[in-house]
Amino acid sequence: MDKVRSHFYSKVVDELIPDKNASILICGGGELDKNTFLELGFSNVTVSNLDERMHKDSYHPFNWSFENAENLSFEDESFDYTVIHAAIHHASSPHKVLTEMYRVASKGVLAFESRDSFVMRILEKWELTQVYEHAAVYYNDCKYGGVNNTEIPNFIYRWTEREVEKTIKSYSPGLKHEFAYRYGTAFPCTPEMEKNNSLKTIILKIARPFYFLFAKLFPRQQNLFAFFIKKPNAKTDFFPWLVYDEEKKNITFNKQWGDERYNANVFK
Repeated sequence: MDKVRSHFYSKVVDELIPDKNASILICGGGELDKNTFLELGFSNVTVSNLDERMHKDSYHPFNWSFENAENLSFEDESFDYTVIHAAIHHASSPHKVLTEMYRVASKGVLAFESRDSFVMRILEKWELTQVYEHAAVYYNDCKYGGVNNTEIPNFIYRWTEREVEKTIKSYSPGLKHEFAYRYGTAFPCTPEMEKNNSLKTIILKIARPFYFLFAKLFPRQQNLFAFFIKKPNAKTDFFPWLVYDEEKKNITFNKQWGDERYNANVFK
């Protein structure tokens, strides 16, 4: 993990989760996550992963939990925040990971992934970055590092702002959500890991200054992408066509709002 990516990770966490006493669940976590949250001064952190090679002693003083992020074992709103860094794209159901993280968080979800931008699609087409993450499997003894940490290289699922919002609004359609996005740049490094990479290396070297200029003009075209979902208050932050029923302790449809908007005689 290069310094650019780790700095972006640390900077965004520090900005969007200012409460160092908050309870944090890290999904798909590892050494980078442990070191980042230690350096930032967090104390109430649980690191989780489905990699059986990991051991709880390695994450002291934080807690450790063996978890598949697509099906977390925790109750709803067990943590203040859930965080994941560069791991959703390893899941067979990436949207399920995001909704599970949303379910067990009470205040917010913070995720770091690659953005599905026009530039990234060009890089994929020219094979200057990976579409399937076979390098991760190769450098994990050809046994781990793929989809759900298997030996099968995972498709690198890249996100857009619109897709994040559609996923959450579909999962929780009754509540008003706030989303925040951050962008950064880490230049592609795939050719450095390959044999016979001279031509690709030359292309990237020539393209580098143009890419950084382009990224300044169009920041959403950068490849580092962080998205934060602030979780609403289930009793107050709902749409006007809904109302909180104090007796039943749940949200119901607001018939009064419907009567004011619709003609009840249309289907009679």
